[in-house]
Amino acid sequence: MAESINMTVPARVHGASSAWAPLYEPLFRSLWIAAVISYTGTWMQNVGAGWLMTQLTMSPLMVSLVQAAATVPVFLVILPAGALADMMDRRRLLLIAQGWMVLASGILGILTLTGFVGPWVLLFFTFLLGLGSVMNDPAWQAITPEIVSADQHAAAVAVNSAGFNVARALGPAIGGLVVAGVGSGVAFLLNAASFFGVIFFLYRWKRPHYERVETGRVLESIMAGFRYVRGASVVKSVLIRTGAFSFAATSLLALLPIIARPYGPSGYGLLLASFGVGALLGAGGLPHLKRRLSVDGVVAFAIVVFAAMTFATGRVHSFEMLCLVLFAAGAAWIGILACLNVAAQTMSPAGLRARALSMYLLVLQGGMALGSVLWGALASREGVPTALMWSALALLAGLWTVRRHRLSAQQLEMAPVVVRD
Repeated sequence: MAESINMTVPARVHGASSAWAPLYEPLFRSLWIAAVISYTGTWMQNVGAGWLMTQLTMSPLMVSLVQAAATVPVFLVILPAGALADMMDRRRLLLIAQGWMVLASGILGILTLTGFVGPWVLLFFTFLLGLGSVMNDPAWQAITPEIVSADQHAAAVAVNSAGFNVARALGPAIGGLVVAGVGSGVAFLLNAASFFGVIFFLYRWKRPHYERVETGRVLESIMAGFRYVRGASVVKSVLIRTGAFSFAATSLLALLPIIARPYGPSGYGLLLASFGVGALLGAGGLPHLKRRLSVDGVVAFAIVVFAAMTFATGRVHSFEMLCLVLFAAGAAWIGILACLNVAAQTMSPAGLRARALSMYLLVLQGGMALGSVLWGALASREGVPTALMWSALALLAGLWTVRRHRLSAQQLEMAPVVVRD
């Protein structure tokens, strides 16, 4: 691994015609493997945190706040993170963010194992972990063109996201078994350990050429990004559609720990794994669906399916049926976010890429944070099935954004597999 990290990216590689061609490039392959391990740890963390909160309190609002605590930092630091990723060495910024997440997850694991964790302590360290993740994301997504040859960029975005969905399928199942066997504290410590592969890669990676694409103050850089977004109609369309979807869709995952409570931590992990397997297989079928429908047709169809599965989650009481519902929801989730995420990756020039991505992540994760609070509060007052019903109706109401803000395959430069949400 150390030898390949010092290599420059080749212009062409063996097997370049394959959808998995980026993995033939040693530099990209090394980071991809490390990233899949890290993603798996993140999903184990999610299972451990969600389940631990149900052990500390059965309040739907508090349980939904676990997801909100992980995403609310997007409001505080995502725009400065995007500006910094365009202004400073992205490798150094990523090392700082990865180290921060190691400390947050590791300390939470120790506190949990020693019995010093309560609902608000869990939320605080989940917030700290989310803070590191938000600082990491714009730079992380912006380095893809630096570690893969130019003609493989779109495929690399897809392969990165395929790796994320492999972890999404495996991580919750493993996390559920770990939590059931040895507790959430060990899951948190395993997540802390999972970051070290990425840290090792970044530490040994020698960027072939680094020059600041933006100088000046952070605020000035942020404002330049806003001016670009204001004048780019495709970017505005992506942001509006992302916000409408993320706000309404987050109820299912935010309230799932309560729905899964009768089935234990391993059952919760399997439900999340069903969602992940659906996302992974749905990504494989997406190219075939796109040959029959337009991009907007794919998104509209997937939103209707996801709304139906959201409603069904609150009404189904069989574990096997819940697994099928979550599987279908995962496939629909990817059908929507594949369009939006690829657009976010490719809609901006290199010098503005991280800032445009930061605004996309602000809308995506900010919508999820606000939605988690709203649907959790509604579930506390009216019950989980009612909250999921209103969430499904909100998803259907959001279909107007598809009609008002159309996107074509040419605008999106659609990649053939999936992208990370």
